[in-house]
Amino acid sequence: MLKDLTDTSLIRLNIEADDWQTAIRKAAQPLVDHKKVKAAYVDEIINGVLEMGPYIVITKHVALPHARPEAGALESAIGIATLKHPVKFGNKDNDPVKYLFCLSATDNIKHLNALAELAGLFEEKAFFDLLDQANTPEEIMEYLNK
Repeated sequence: MLKDLTDTSLIRLNIEADDWQTAIRKAAQPLVDHKKVKAAYVDEIINGVLEMGPYIVITKHVALPHARPEAGALESAIGIATLKHPVKFGNKDNDPVKYLFCLSATDNIKHLNALAELAGLFEEKAFFDLLDQANTPEEIMEYLNK
């Protein structure tokens, strides 16, 4: 479940970023700090976007930064971040991005239920309203625990 893969230490609100690389680095930093991924994993996320384009922008205003498990995923986790000012990732249909859900998956299976749950949340206007209005990570966790 999603709530089992995140906690308040992995949530950052109103991050300041001037470009998509900075947005990814700042959004993913809690995963590095809490030993969910190696620093090289974040580099791989950015390299993937540079090589393949902004495939991580999965719907309007939402990016799902991730890399292959062998790139340095240490523990399955999801970090949640909002940007103070949306940034362009180069996805003409879904830019600019305001919400980043940084995924660390140690294999290709375990995290699928959490991703399905996250996809369901993307359908809820109330979830994005909460992300826009939340002042603390605890408010986000409270919503996820319902």
